[in-house]
Amino acid sequence: MQTALSTPQETLRASTRLRRFLAVFGPGLVVMLADTDVGSVITAGQSGVQWGYRLLLLQLVLVPILYMVQELTVRLAIFTGRGHGELIRDTFGPIWAWVSAIGLGIATVGALLTEFSGVAGVGELYGLPRYVSLPIAAVALLVVVITGSYRRVERVAIAVGLFELAFFFVAWAAHPNLAELVAGAAEIPYRSPDYLYLAAANIGAVVMPWMIFYQQSAVADKRLGPQHLTAARWDTGVGAVVTQLIMAAVLIACAATIGRGDPNASLSTVGEMAQALTPFMGTTVGNLVFGLGVLGAGMVSAIVVSLAFAWGLGEVTGYRRSLEMHPLEAHWFYGVYALCVVAGALVVAVWPDLVSLNVDVQVMNAFMLPLVLGFLIALAVKALPRAHRLRGVYLWVVVAVAVVTCALGVFGGLSGVGWV
Repeated sequence: MQTALSTPQETLRASTRLRRFLAVFGPGLVVMLADTDVGSVITAGQSGVQWGYRLLLLQLVLVPILYMVQELTVRLAIFTGRGHGELIRDTFGPIWAWVSAIGLGIATVGALLTEFSGVAGVGELYGLPRYVSLPIAAVALLVVVITGSYRRVERVAIAVGLFELAFFFVAWAAHPNLAELVAGAAEIPYRSPDYLYLAAANIGAVVMPWMIFYQQSAVADKRLGPQHLTAARWDTGVGAVVTQLIMAAVLIACAATIGRGDPNASLSTVGEMAQALTPFMGTTVGNLVFGLGVLGAGMVSAIVVSLAFAWGLGEVTGYRRSLEMHPLEAHWFYGVYALCVVAGALVVAVWPDLVSLNVDVQVMNAFMLPLVLGFLIALAVKALPRAHRLRGVYLWVVVAVAVVTCALGVFGGLSGVGWV
């Protein structure tokens, strides 16, 4: 049997496709790594502790939902060349643009508090007080963005975010029982308000307003065109799978260790999670592996969240905004980013226990889903060129998925606080 050799033309086409993918690759993976932020990690850990593997299936179900949402942001950016806030302003008017910006601002505040609390918690594992670890983190975040182009910021964010892969080692070291995992994943105690509340938190931890603003603005800032759509979709798809597998790994690790021994444990800080896992991994290895994962999650998320707000506010107000511009050319853009970073670090330094709010922050995100997904679907129907708009069967699939996701998130959150 003969094996046909590639022709020079085929080799050239393959090389061209690879270069195109590498040029496009980045925004999707960055925003997905940021999606697995400190609040999401602790939410997944608490899910494993309280409910074992019963919320594991939800992590996998959320993969296509996450991809569906973020693919629309890619499509909007590529075919309109505009960021999310700017597109809302031009399509629905300035009032609705400000509504979206306010929602983004609320989500930004909640996210930054959890990110910096997580970074401070990692420092405390190694005896670094907050007044040392937080300024170091803030300066690093400012230097990365203010001294670099978009491509450099993206590369740094990916490099830092890849520390999250340490959670896979954590899950492997926990040695979960496969039979218990499968049986637990199939059990869904939907009548329990506590279960529904954590389910809402996990939904809110996956689809967040700043993710949509960041990826649409990043793709537009990168000046990707229609020829890049397929590669951008792959970038988003790979990121969606990776981020949810990381969430699943954290849940599995905590379910197989802490959940088995103390299902009533409340893990509200990074230190508590690391200390609870160290008996199974050893103090040195446990602190290092878990600390690297949380540090990667917190730092990449702080970059993405702050940039998303700086981009989004600029799109609504009209100030110049691009990582390709010098700080003196886009002083408001860089100024808003710097303000987010410095203010987040300062607030966490003054009120050190804010990380305990992380599950509530994710539930807050779930409450904002109707607004976020409503804007996104409306733009995909109205603002895209006719050939690329949501239409037909896929439109109704997207609407149905959005309605069910929003309903589960809101209902779970209301059930958890006793309002339903």
